[in-house]
Amino acid sequence: MNCAIRTHGLRKRFRRTRVLEGLDMEVPAGSIYGLVGTNGAGKTTTIKILMNIFPPTGGRSEVLEVDSRRLSPGEFARIGYVSENQEMPGWMTVGYFLDYLSHFYPTWDGALAGELVRQFQLPLDRKLRHLSHGMRMKAALASSLAYRPKLIVLDEPFTGLDALVRDELIEGFLPRAENTTIFISSHDLTEIESFASHIGYLDRGRLQFSEELETLSGRFREVVVTLDGAPQPPREWPANWLEGETGAAATRFIETRFDQERTAADVARIFPGFRNMAVNAMPLRSIFVTMAKASRRAG
Repeated sequence: MNCAIRTHGLRKRFRRTRVLEGLDMEVPAGSIYGLVGTNGAGKTTTIKILMNIFPPTGGRSEVLEVDSRRLSPGEFARIGYVSENQEMPGWMTVGYFLDYLSHFYPTWDGALAGELVRQFQLPLDRKLRHLSHGMRMKAALASSLAYRPKLIVLDEPFTGLDALVRDELIEGFLPRAENTTIFISSHDLTEIESFASHIGYLDRGRLQFSEELETLSGRFREVVVTLDGAPQPPREWPANWLEGETGAAATRFIETRFDQERTAADVARIFPGFRNMAVNAMPLRSIFVTMAKASRRAG
C-alpha cells in the first residue's frame, strides 16, 4: 500500500511520562484520515514527531516516504501544516504574510492564493495579531493550501471555532483534496464523520484500530434484545459485546463485529426464545464514547 504517513513502533517519553507506546500506523496516500482519541491520548505528540518538532524516543516514522527526522526544506515544501495554536508573525499584515511565504515555495500558486483570500474573506491590510481566532485559522490554512501540498496535516483545527467558521474551513480544503492526503486530529467527531475516509483511534499511546470509516460504521451496532419474560443478564458477555446492560424489559449492548447472521445466532444462543432483536446504526461519536469507556474500565 502506498502510504503518505507510516509509523512503526513509535515511542515518545517526556521524562517519566510515556505518551506513545509502540505506535504502528499507516495513512494511505490520497485518504482523508481522522486521528481521534481522548485528551492526552498522544494525538498532538504524534503530529509533532511527524513534523520533526519533537524527536521520537524510539521507533520510526516516515512522511512522504522520508524519515521524519530527516525532512528537508524540499519535503516541507510539499507538506501543509496547521495547528490550533499556530504561531504566526503578528506584526505582518495578511497580504504581506502571503507574499512573504510565496518566495519559499516553488509551487506557490498566486491565483489560488487570491481565490482563497476571497473565499475566506481575509482582510489583506489587517495585521495577523488583530485577527480573530477564526480568521487566523483561515489565514494559516490559506497559506498552507496556496502551494498545493501533497500532504496537509491539521492538528485540532476546529477548536474554539463556531459552526460557520468550521464549515468555511472544511469548504476551503475539501475541494482541493483530490490529489492530496489530509491527516487531521480533532475532537469534533461530527465534523470528522462528515468527510473522513479513514479513522484511527488512539488510546494511551497505542492505535486501537485504523480502518475505513465505512467499514468501522458497518461493524458497530447498538443491539436491543427483548424477551417474553423478565430478561436475565448472561453469565458471560461475549468479548465483542460492549456496554452490556439489562433493564426491566430488555437487554442492550454494543456489537463491535456486527454481522446480521452471526449476531442473530449469538443472541439466540445466549437468549433462547427471545422475542425481538432491534439493531441500530451508531454515529462516530457514539462509537468513540463506547471505546473510551471500555478502555477506562480495562484500566
